[in-house]
Amino acid sequence: MNDERPSQTALMSAAARAAHLLVDDTPSIFADTLAQVFLGERAGELLGYHRSYGSYPVLSGARTTATTRSRYTEDRLSVLAGRGVDQYVILGAGLDSFAYRSELADRVRVFEVDEPATQRWKRAVLAESGTEVPSSVSFVPIDFEEESAGTLADHLVRAGFDPARPALVSWLGVTMYLTSESIGQTLAVISGFAPGTELVVEHLLPAGLRDEAGQWYAELVTAAAAEQSEPWRTFLSIEEMNALLLEHRLQPIEYVRQRETIDPAEWERTDALRPFELSILARAGVPPR
Repeated sequence: MNDERPSQTALMSAAARAAHLLVDDTPSIFADTLAQVFLGERAGELLGYHRSYGSYPVLSGARTTATTRSRYTEDRLSVLAGRGVDQYVILGAGLDSFAYRSELADRVRVFEVDEPATQRWKRAVLAESGTEVPSSVSFVPIDFEEESAGTLADHLVRAGFDPARPALVSWLGVTMYLTSESIGQTLAVISGFAPGTELVVEHLLPAGLRDEAGQWYAELVTAAAAEQSEPWRTFLSIEEMNALLLEHRLQPIEYVRQRETIDPAEWERTDALRPFELSILARAGVPPR
C-alpha cells in the first residue's frame, strides 16, 4: 500500500457511506457497495466506531449527510443522462465509488478531481482489491495549494473533458474548507462550461440558521476538523450562496435541505438517521449565452 493517505475528510465520508449499509435499517437511503473496499486497511477501525456507537449524533449525522447528498446528486445525474448529458465531473472526488458500481457509469465519462495523494491512495486500493477502472474514468490530480482554480479547466480538457458539451459537476463536502474567494474562483471556471451544464454544490449554514441538532453537530465536528488540520472556514446562508452564484454567472435553480433529498415517507425510520439543518445542496446551471 502506498504510504500516502487520503484526507481525513475523504476517509470519514467513505466510512459513513459504508457504515450506512451495516448499521442502519432498511430501506437504505443510498447504497454505496464499494465504500468499505475503498477504506483499505482503515476499514476495520473506522467502521468499528459506527458499529459500536452508531446512534451517537455525530456518527449518525455523518451517515445522514453522506447518504442524502450522494443520493440527491446521483438521482440528478440519472435525470440528466436521460437527456443526453454524458460528462460527470466530481470535484473533491475523494473515495467516491460511482464510476465502479453504478449501472449509469457506462453512459457517462467520469472525471475525478482531487489532490494527488488521495488519488494515489485510491488507485492503490483499486489495484489491491482487483476493482477494474473503467476506460470511462479519468483521474485529474490537482494540488489547489500550489495551483489556482483557474487551471481546473485546462486539467479537465487534457483529461478528455469537452467544454463544449454539457456536464453535471458535483462539489460535495468541500466548500466549508475553502475561503469564499476560492469558492468564487471555482464557480467562475464552471460558468465557462457549456450551457446546460449543472452544478450541485454543498454549503454549510452559519450558526444562526441551524437547528439545535445542526448546531451541536457543527460544534463537535468543527473542533475535530481543526485538530486534523482541515478547519471549516466558510459558512453561507442561502441568500449568500445565491449572490455568489449569480456573481459568477451561474443561474440558481433550487436549494435542497436534507429532509428534502428523499421522499418524506423515507424519513419514517426506526434507526438513528434524522435530517438536521446544517448543510444545503445548491443546484445551479450555466445559462444560454
